[in-house]
Amino acid sequence: MVAPNLETCQYGYMRQNDLMAEERDGFRFRGGCPAIDLPATLQARLKPAPRELLAVPEDVRRWMVAAGLTDTAPPADEGDLALARRLREAIYDLAVHRHGGSGPPNGSVDSALDVLNQVAALPAATPALSQSGNVRLSGPMTAFIATVARDAVHLFGSGAPIRQCQSPACTLFFVDTSRAGDRRWCSMKGCGTKAKVAEFRRRKREGA
Repeated sequence: MVAPNLETCQYGYMRQNDLMAEERDGFRFRGGCPAIDLPATLQARLKPAPRELLAVPEDVRRWMVAAGLTDTAPPADEGDLALARRLREAIYDLAVHRHGGSGPPNGSVDSALDVLNQVAALPAATPALSQSGNVRLSGPMTAFIATVARDAVHLFGSGAPIRQCQSPACTLFFVDTSRAGDRRWCSMKGCGTKAKVAEFRRRKREGA
């Protein structure tokens, strides 16, 4: 079951409830949109040995649930795992190419667009409205992955302000919905706090 106040990309972009935790079931959700959160499943991209959070097919199913797309995700297989990873890297590459970033893209913008559009062209999960007013999605795992791809298409095509966290060690992107449009960190609790502590220590050293 999709979270009650989830806004789909067909109406702009998918925006999660601000009250939802930034970390759920081992995954980070700091971007404000599941499509832009998918690249966060490869942690420490800039390091020699990044941490793969989509290591097995079951991880894809867990991510769909944690992202709020469903509470009963269908099973996933090796094909779904490979498809989710391809989509993830295409989204990341497009974000870097179009919005800048510290992490180099893995491929060209054309190849990223090809992958994104190919996945988005697959049959998507079927939405249905329940008596309680919630939207339920159903279908095989491929359909859920296609839904995320379509959300990415709408996100990149909406002109939404997509930015990368300004922490030198972070490669996460997010949709800047701040009133002033000057959000700098993927998370004030995470990277924002670390940056403030580092700046405080720097000033203290210089003032000593």
